[in-house]
Amino acid sequence: MSNVPPKTLKTPPPSHGPEVILSYPLPHLLVITLNRPNNMNSMSPSLRADLGVVLDWFDTEPDLWALIVTGAGRAFCAGADLKGWRTKQLAGTDTDVVESLLSKHGFAGLSRRQSTKPIIAAANGDAYGGGFEILLNCDLVVANEKARFGLPEAHVGVTVGAGGLERLVRTAGRQRAAELLLTAKSISAADARERFGFVNLVVPADEVLPTAIKLAETIIDNSPDSIRSTKRAMNETMLHGNIEEAYRSHILSPESQAVYVGDNIKEGLNAFANRRRPNWTNPKL
Repeated sequence: MSNVPPKTLKTPPPSHGPEVILSYPLPHLLVITLNRPNNMNSMSPSLRADLGVVLDWFDTEPDLWALIVTGAGRAFCAGADLKGWRTKQLAGTDTDVVESLLSKHGFAGLSRRQSTKPIIAAANGDAYGGGFEILLNCDLVVANEKARFGLPEAHVGVTVGAGGLERLVRTAGRQRAAELLLTAKSISAADARERFGFVNLVVPADEVLPTAIKLAETIIDNSPDSIRSTKRAMNETMLHGNIEEAYRSHILSPESQAVYVGDNIKEGLNAFANRRRPNWTNPKL
């Protein structure tokens, strides 16, 4: 994978530290790799800040249509840095933890982000706590067959507070969610797919990222305008309990309106009529 930004980008990638690696395996696709291998990719203040800046850039860069998030080392993301949290708790300086959870986009800028672009998690290893909450807010999850997932918050005296609890109840149902939340035990990737429903594909470790890239390639083959409208509908359905309210929010949204007045609807219909592949253009964000 190339770490060189494509020349087609409208804006350059923002500056960031070594805990975030950006790569571009396909046109219109960004891969973010969490790079704290010696610390199981637990969330440091610098990693959280860098992710927030990069994710905001991804959301507003028209030449990037999809995102994959993965990890370097043994884990996808082990959640909050509990040792650092304990130190701050003892010193009475842990207010930034609550502030980060209440921030606009949640844990790591991802657990509550309402992006209108597809986000795929390539779970190369274990995900716990906030790391697990990231997975629950991704659109597709490809998992290492040996990975384990859990919400151990109750076992260490804290609570699941970055939006993952509510999403798990919606995805898995109350009783299965309670099995994870109240026991604080972890589950296998196979159980995550077959019983809990938040993993799409389970593959060997060396196939996780290539499989996620293939999924992204299939998505990018479609109109970016249509994908953004669809993603907006998915977001609204999660946000609203009333289906009609979710429908109206979706169909009246700027993303849906753009479908019918943009260049890509013309291109898609012309390509269909002439039996050729469409040549999509960047959406107007």
